[in-house]
Amino acid sequence: MGLNDTPSADRVHIGFFGCRNAGKSSVVNAVTGQDLAVVSKTKGTTTDPVSKAMEILPLGPVVVIDTPGFDDAGDLGRLRVHKTRQVLGRTDLAVLVVDAAAGMKAADRELLRLFREKKIPHLTVFNKSDLLPPGFARVPGVLYVSAARNEGIRELREKLPPLLQNGGDEPRLIGDLLHPSDIVILVTPIDEAAPKGRLILPQQQAIRDVLDADAAAFVVKEDKVRETLENLKKKPALVITDSQAFSQVAAQTPREIPLTSFSILMARCKGFLESAVKGVAAVERLKDGDTVLMAEGCTHHRQCGDIGTVKLPGWLKRYTGKKLNIETSSGGGFPEDLSRYSLIIHCGGCMLRGREVKRRAECAAEQKIPMTNYGVTIAYLKGILKRSLGIFPDLLSELEK
Repeated sequence: MGLNDTPSADRVHIGFFGCRNAGKSSVVNAVTGQDLAVVSKTKGTTTDPVSKAMEILPLGPVVVIDTPGFDDAGDLGRLRVHKTRQVLGRTDLAVLVVDAAAGMKAADRELLRLFREKKIPHLTVFNKSDLLPPGFARVPGVLYVSAARNEGIRELREKLPPLLQNGGDEPRLIGDLLHPSDIVILVTPIDEAAPKGRLILPQQQAIRDVLDADAAAFVVKEDKVRETLENLKKKPALVITDSQAFSQVAAQTPREIPLTSFSILMARCKGFLESAVKGVAAVERLKDGDTVLMAEGCTHHRQCGDIGTVKLPGWLKRYTGKKLNIETSSGGGFPEDLSRYSLIIHCGGCMLRGREVKRRAECAAEQKIPMTNYGVTIAYLKGILKRSLGIFPDLLSELEK
């Protein structure tokens, strides 16, 4: 996999924010060394967030996001500001660009408040320093740049990496739970919903993480688990399955062998597993007429056997025996008003940064709407949730309270 193939969820997301005509796009172009954003003297040239996956040394693979002006007005302007607010959910590092001559505006101060509220590492830069009059009293300790003259840009780039804790890296998927020479069986169903000619992202990441732990990965289909176990001379440290094959795989795997799913591991990786385990109890409280939101972080073509719109809703209705309304959201379309939902069931979040998944969970918690995830829900409906959490003793004890 080359640099350009690094998944977006594995890249540090750097968002550039500010008011219209502060020169955000010019600063973005100067920092990236590319004409990523359209530059114009006309206010509001950037009408939608513009993202670009690239490399910025020494940060490595990143996603740079140029956003519309946060002081935009009118009906369209409010929509653009709303989109900018959504970008905050997936931003690991924020750069506030201020017009040096105009100084800080109310919108700039509101952005700083949001950065602090959302605990986003951030840096404020005053752009257009070349237009300041001689003798202008500059604010001590503030970084002044001129995107037009490429002045202060190198210093800006150098200030970004120290702001990130752990380089913006997210926790490992499974490698930290393994020892060298361990054997892991990865169960990957190949059905009509499987992408042709490749594995889905969590499966790819699991294989790489197993190898990084100096362990061995055996990749098998759901009907080959028992045969594979019989052929192995050494007991596997773990069996990881696609959630939809939980029941079939559990029946073939002796109880002394730990079993979990890609989705459960992904929820852990994104910092969402504990709240997902607590949220799944809401399944028992569902009533006729309740609405359940199936939320996904990616956008993909729906197949006839789609897990989020067909299989999981069907299992949920059969388990509860209730007449439920099912709604779906995908990509960045997670609703802000969740009041009409009785339960939110989210995907593993492999295409989202952990910050975005946790933001969604916090949004649900603030509105007192229970939220869980695909893998946890399926394991619960199949009666094997406790077993699937066996590798996480702390969570298991929490579940048994």
